[in-house]
Amino acid sequence: MKLTVYDCLSPDKLTAKYGPTGNHVIRWIAPHLPEADLESLHIAGDLPPKAPGETDGIIISGSEKGVYDDTPWMQPLRENILAHRAHGTPIFGICFGHQIMADVLGGKAEKVDQGFITGARRFDMAGAETPAYVAHQDQVTKAPPGATVTASAPYCPVAALAYDDFPALSVQFHPEYDAGFTEDLIDLFGSTLMTAEQIAEAKASITGDVPRDLYAAEVAAFFRGHLS
Repeated sequence: MKLTVYDCLSPDKLTAKYGPTGNHVIRWIAPHLPEADLESLHIAGDLPPKAPGETDGIIISGSEKGVYDDTPWMQPLRENILAHRAHGTPIFGICFGHQIMADVLGGKAEKVDQGFITGARRFDMAGAETPAYVAHQDQVTKAPPGATVTASAPYCPVAALAYDDFPALSVQFHPEYDAGFTEDLIDLFGSTLMTAEQIAEAKASITGDVPRDLYAAEVAAFFRGHLS
């Protein structure tokens, strides 16, 4: 089983400390999917995405960009998602990955009037309240046809999706984050994106109750179920 992480984030102060986002995602999923050959492809660095048949499954990472931005790599990514959908390639999207999948496949993602949301938030997942780390201004505001909402929060009604017409899942939250990473994110970027009150609220939300392997078993089972 070969899985490719599409790294959609440009280098910044966090990647300088923690390494590329693609590698961060791999460290999160690898313990739960030891049989997989995992690679990271920095498509935000203009590396071309994998054509159908060149990889067995795809994970699309977060990004500092929105689906409405004009970047050299975004249109090829859109076309690639459609090609893999037609091929039946399993895809999992995180944050920006969640948004661009929905946008390409007939839904809508956009910047909402809530400012930059980060820290830990609680989501309703299958009737259970689950904490997860977040970092976003944009969100999916309209689910695509043939997609079911599988997690929600009062501030983010479409927090996760499962697609009915091909094997795909996506989440708005960041299961690959941990407390230290989220605190560093707030320290590095909060002053330009948040008020002092928002920064204090976000830091107070980091209580350590977010599972380190949040959603990893589910995503591993998703890929294993479609590729074994």
